[in-house]
Amino acid sequence: MNEKNKMLSQLKVGERGAVEYVVKDSLMRRRLLDIGLIPGTNVVCVGVSPLGDPHTYLVRGKMIAIRSRDAASVVIRG
Repeated sequence: MNEKNKMLSQLKVGERGAVEYVVKDSLMRRRLLDIGLIPGTNVVCVGVSPLGDPHTYLVRGKMIAIRSRDAASVVIRG
């Protein structure tokens, strides 16, 4: 991971980026790929729950809530 990349869980509301890759040893890897978090997909953080977890992301025109520990498996470029 270089200095331009960060984890999906680090995006603040309104920030955007493109999926670089999903960490290979993640338990949620298959599910994250199934919901559309494949390399090159644009993602926007659109909200945070009142208690801070999960975050809501706009992925391929759909709103998806992902827990921070699972979002930490997705590396974002941008």
